[in-house]
Amino acid sequence: MKKYLSFLIVPLFFVSCGQQAEHTQKELSPISHEEFYATEFFKAVQMADIYEDSKTFVDCVAKKSLATIVDEYETIKDDEDFDMKEFVHENFNEPEIVAQEFVTDTSLNIYEHINNLWPVLTRGEDEALSGSSLIPLPYKYVVPGGRFREIYYWDSYFTLLGLKANGKDELALNMVDNFAFLIDSLGFVPNGNRAYYIGRSQPPFFAFMVDLVAGKNRDLFIKYQPQLLNEYNFWMDGADRLTDSSSAMNRSVLLLTGEVLNRYYDQFTTPRPESFKEDYLLAEQSASDKSEMYRNLRAGAESGWDYSSRWLADQQSLQSIHTTDIIPVDLNALLYFLELKIAQSYNWQGDMANANYYLNKAEQRKNAINSILWNEESRTYMDYDFKAESHTGVVSMAMAYPLFVQIAPKDKARMVVELMNDKLLKPGGLVTSDNNTGQQWDYPNGWAPLQWIGMQSLFNYGYSDEGLDVVDRWLSLNKKIFRETGKMMEKYNVSDTTLQAGGGEYPLQDGFGWTNGVAVAMQEILNRKEKTKEAGLVN
Repeated sequence: MKKYLSFLIVPLFFVSCGQQAEHTQKELSPISHEEFYATEFFKAVQMADIYEDSKTFVDCVAKKSLATIVDEYETIKDDEDFDMKEFVHENFNEPEIVAQEFVTDTSLNIYEHINNLWPVLTRGEDEALSGSSLIPLPYKYVVPGGRFREIYYWDSYFTLLGLKANGKDELALNMVDNFAFLIDSLGFVPNGNRAYYIGRSQPPFFAFMVDLVAGKNRDLFIKYQPQLLNEYNFWMDGADRLTDSSSAMNRSVLLLTGEVLNRYYDQFTTPRPESFKEDYLLAEQSASDKSEMYRNLRAGAESGWDYSSRWLADQQSLQSIHTTDIIPVDLNALLYFLELKIAQSYNWQGDMANANYYLNKAEQRKNAINSILWNEESRTYMDYDFKAESHTGVVSMAMAYPLFVQIAPKDKARMVVELMNDKLLKPGGLVTSDNNTGQQWDYPNGWAPLQWIGMQSLFNYGYSDEGLDVVDRWLSLNKKIFRETGKMMEKYNVSDTTLQAGGGEYPLQDGFGWTNGVAVAMQEILNRKEKTKEAGLVN
């Protein structure tokens, strides 16, 4: 394990700089990626449109130490014949596009295609590579595909569903072990295993992953208890220091009613390196405080819904983003589940004092979700703006999460199901929100993880036919697009199934990890139901 841990020794994401620059005799001190992203050289490259996608440059691998490259740039940048594109190409190797060379066999169905694609999307075990922003992982893992060349946190739970359904238990366990490694090394799971993601996490699905791979194996589940606790401590950091005059700290918020709930956040107040130009130009065009806008953009990325009208004060313009003011339904439902599973792990060890402590925490959060995050007028769960002391008014698939973790009373669940069917159910599945903003996590797009959460939420409360209807709509759309393109997509237009999905900061990606995982897992559910019917156990 030492070859991985050495990569994380201070200075963070150290890049070796044992050589001297050719044009100078001075010894250059190594710089971290965080320091590199703050240089004028980095800004100049990202603003120069050398690459169409801002993420390409941060995924490039430096051929020399970053310090040497920056120093050489400062020396020659004002030369009359200096060419930035040529300089970058001389000093960096470009990254791959995952599965770009993969040729689809159109005679296969989507499940055969996905089974062939798993090895193409599998990476690791990683070796620490000087000049790379990649955080090396010790075990094999599956990446989403396309521009997404690394492991992603919440994506991976839905990928795991498919791996388990395909019988790839060892690879699924490797994925969970990688996240445990990240928690042990960093104290949390970053957005992805890249240096530029170090300021934020993503929706905390680690407890769900552990639950999935461990099943009824108590010893295996308990093995991950330290990581479950560390992740919880990360999200609750600062909660014990909250006061009426200092009611928000990191990801914890003390409400006027006395409850502590959570928000998305990021420790940095600078443009995201992987979207530097987009963030910089947006902030320049806005009258808002730039540091706060950058933090809110980063926090929106931590949510996984980057971006959505959920985070926009006017529900339309990205310039009105205020993610850190919002108590999200989905995040707090996931943290309830984490508290519940920590309690379960202590219970299985016979430590009832700690089991009851976390069980009480879960019960308090459950009650807060059912009161503070319930909007009586809209008859659904809704994000809460704790600064405005009001709900955001955005109807979205976040409403399904309390049903997903089974904390909604039956009457509230019924109202959610009615609204979900009325506002969000479309020909191709469940749309992300009913706001058409041009953002990718809004109408008319549907995403695989929210289809799964919607389906399970319906199943959890006895709406089996409605859940199967979601499955049928979504898989029918997946199959239709696959027949037309030979690809499984990152997202789909579920409102008009003749059109492709759009919006966001980058082109539509194919691959695609969580779409593959959910499709396979949904088909497994259909297969089990069919076998049950054939056995004559149900009418």
